[in-house]
Amino acid sequence: MHRRESNLKPGTSPAYVGFGMLTPVAILVVDELPAHNTGALISAISEFVFDDAAIVACLLRQWDVPTAIIGTAVGDDSRGRALARQLSEWEVQGEVRFSENITTPLEVDISDLTGARTYFWKRDPHVLATLDSADLSLLKGARILYVDWYDGDHILRAMDEAARLKIPVYLNLEHAHANADLVTRYAGRASLCQAVIDAAQKEEGDPLELANKLGKAGVETALITLAGEGSLVLQGGEILRVRAPQVNVVDGCGVGATYSAGFIYGWLQGWPLEQSVRFAAAAASLKITRPGLQMSTVEEIQTMAAGLKVESSSILSEGKAHSRRPRQSRSKHNV
Repeated sequence: MHRRESNLKPGTSPAYVGFGMLTPVAILVVDELPAHNTGALISAISEFVFDDAAIVACLLRQWDVPTAIIGTAVGDDSRGRALARQLSEWEVQGEVRFSENITTPLEVDISDLTGARTYFWKRDPHVLATLDSADLSLLKGARILYVDWYDGDHILRAMDEAARLKIPVYLNLEHAHANADLVTRYAGRASLCQAVIDAAQKEEGDPLELANKLGKAGVETALITLAGEGSLVLQGGEILRVRAPQVNVVDGCGVGATYSAGFIYGWLQGWPLEQSVRFAAAAASLKITRPGLQMSTVEEIQTMAAGLKVESSSILSEGKAHSRRPRQSRSKHNV
């Protein structure tokens, strides 16, 4: 490493700390993907900082939550310097490490009106390995740590340090729940875990069965997102099934991270489980309706959240779900 830039606020401890890859991203919105060797008109272009740990940090900042990111090193080049400036402008705390031995990676995402995302990314092992030397001192005083499974075993050091400091860990496990070893090693270190079952990617499965599987691994709160079908959340013996509203799809890029940010926001506020789940689902649904990652206000999200259809049930002693009456819904667009 040759140079470092710090963006720290003395006396202000971040409530949220994300740990993971840092990469600039260009998000291109098109009506539909073109056929091979042809083109398409771009309706919107936005630039942001990825991966998900950084996305969540930037989203929470838009709701006035103090956040920080502990990330990979970047190149001492124009992309790396622009990334550092963007994090500073969002007032995301942390240290950006620059290296002349690294070229800052780039991700390009193409979102179409089906809600799908086609992405092109570069994840060099030697860049990911710089997580192993990242300073973890920002965790002191934090209330939650966020990590992603696709950063591999590099996340274990941060998860173990969080455990030592008694800081809950939010793990984004996505599709890796199919790997029993990863469930044991990663989910076994997490208090909260988000996974996905997506029919669009030809995945099938019972979300409650998956939530129970994560619970047996040690997870206290399992959040299973189901794309356009909504989500299911299991905490203790309480099950909440949230139905997704019908919305006008513009850009589905970052919707999973938005769900994470929404739930973490409610969790940090000390809200009841259902209120946090409603907020997460509404934030993700509203995100789809606009390009880029400029968030709706808390008030706008709460308005949609109040009208979502939520079904509540509980786990019986024999492991089956006992349904209760759906919560009152005022929305005309529930599915």
